[in-house]
Amino acid sequence: MTMHPLPASSWLNAPAHHAWLAAEGQRLLAFAKASRLPDGFGNLNDKGQLPADAQAETMNTARMTHSFAMAHALGLPGYAERVAHGVAALSGPLRDSEHGGWFAAPQAIDGNRGKAAYLHAFVALAASSAVVAGAPGAQDLLNDAIHIIDQFFWNEEEGVMLESFAQDWSGVEAYRGANSNMHATEAFLALADVTGDTRWLDRALRIVERVIHTHAAGNQFMVIEHFDAHWKPLPGYNEDNPADGFRPYGITPGHGFEWARLLLHLEAARLQAGLSTPDWLVIDAKGLFASACEYAWSVDGAPGIVYTLDWNHRPVVRERLHWTHAEASAAAQALLKRTGELHYETWYRRIWEFCETHFIDRVHGSWHHELSPQNRPSSNIWGGKPDLYHAWQAVLLPALPLAPSLASAIGAGRYVTSW
Repeated sequence: MTMHPLPASSWLNAPAHHAWLAAEGQRLLAFAKASRLPDGFGNLNDKGQLPADAQAETMNTARMTHSFAMAHALGLPGYAERVAHGVAALSGPLRDSEHGGWFAAPQAIDGNRGKAAYLHAFVALAASSAVVAGAPGAQDLLNDAIHIIDQFFWNEEEGVMLESFAQDWSGVEAYRGANSNMHATEAFLALADVTGDTRWLDRALRIVERVIHTHAAGNQFMVIEHFDAHWKPLPGYNEDNPADGFRPYGITPGHGFEWARLLLHLEAARLQAGLSTPDWLVIDAKGLFASACEYAWSVDGAPGIVYTLDWNHRPVVRERLHWTHAEASAAAQALLKRTGELHYETWYRRIWEFCETHFIDRVHGSWHHELSPQNRPSSNIWGGKPDLYHAWQAVLLPALPLAPSLASAIGAGRYVTSW
């Protein structure tokens, strides 16, 4: 892998920019502290308060545990106990003590007893980061998560994660999803670093080969999200529910940005491990970023990135989501580090200017999670401000190398403020 020098004027070389990122990170963390519940972490409202009926969720508990673990590894006081709390919740009330694996809510009080790959990928990520942070019980949680992935979710024949099961691990869903496999790729990068086992990098490459190098590359580098059990695309999936928060209809440009960054992390991780590394990883990352920018930025005349597009690249759900822009910024900085190409610097600045102007809430804290097509705060898809993970990673990544993965890089002292 050839890393190109950054332009001397790059924001990634600017101490003031890194100071701004660090301050924003601490502001995000301070807001998220209020999410603690007895059984894990819950979803905060717009003002950073837990609603009266708030309940813990596995997704948010795993993401918060991962995020607080990185804060602790950075040397920020006040987060070790929260990491330990997250590990205890994932090891206790959120776990299915009868059949193994994790429910979406404690003891499945929401009525959902299924086991989803998406959630299990985040449990594995949280456990790996908690191990880096030295949290009690983290290693046992990690071993448990790896066992469940190996035994049930990973499909060696297809080279992907299966989507979901019933509580007793029967009835595998006849659906294959790019989203769950994307987060599995992220988790596998972290597992490779924490365990030293390179099979996770091989698995990540197999996922990327199928989802991106085969399907997305054949679709103008726009990610196809939904497939049947034989990996035949389902272009009409959820057309009657286009704004679904996890399986929306059509194309989700934010995932194009997220995949682009993950491809560069995978390239760097495989090279670092001395493994064969295809040249197309960086080529595909560039293609994903270019397509998402071309078709989704200001596509309806207003600045920002729309949530979804149809198959003719027309906007479907025009709301702007905070995670999309966090991932766009993260992808731009990764490509800038990898290539040194000036247009990535331009995009990196453009996206942060947009976030500062529209998403960052200086009155009530954190970021607005959703904006209307007119770039005003809204809540048609996501209410409140429950998610620390995307924005927190976006402010951390500019000070981290492409490999190892985030928590391991921080734990190894690789957090730097100039390149």
